[in-house]
Amino acid sequence: MCPAGPAVSDEDLVRATLAGRQEAFGELVERYQSRLVNFLFRIVRNADEAHDLAQEVFVKVYQALDRFDPRYRFSTWIFRVAQNAAIDLVRRRRYRMVPLGPQDDGGEDARPERELPANDPGAEAGLVERETAGQVREAITRLPWEYRELILLRHYGELSYDEIAEAKGMPLGTVKNKLFRARQMLRGLLGGEDPRRVTV
Repeated sequence: MCPAGPAVSDEDLVRATLAGRQEAFGELVERYQSRLVNFLFRIVRNADEAHDLAQEVFVKVYQALDRFDPRYRFSTWIFRVAQNAAIDLVRRRRYRMVPLGPQDDGGEDARPERELPANDPGAEAGLVERETAGQVREAITRLPWEYRELILLRHYGELSYDEIAEAKGMPLGTVKNKLFRARQMLRGLLGGEDPRRVTV
């Protein structure tokens, strides 16, 4: 029977998959699919291609699963595979990193904004929040890659500081310092707004 439940680690699911329990890999896909798509979209800037690329990453990971080193976290491995795949795609197609507008995120909010109902402060607040999030995303694209990459891993890949340090082969203190510097740079690009107080 396949391991199940929140106490089961990614590494346990890898071992179960290698033992022939294919449903265990399905659990890994469920755990990482939305995070991978979100992360990949911020690099390739195209929602359809981010979904396609995520599926390619899962295939690559599955095919190489017997080479996974259990001394490391599965999360850092799969995001490293995803990042390499995304960068290869960007290089192949010579994509230009186009800043996102407030509604240009490839999701349902990409449609034109409806007219706000009169005297609806809740709707107006929602629009302001989306516009602010769009400004943050645009500012992230203007960061040097070494800082943008860490912001993407932290806020879109949802990796912990330890996981980022492992994925990048950096000391934990270096990761924290670079992320602190990246947030300072974002604050400057946003005119003093603290990016930790808005959704990235």
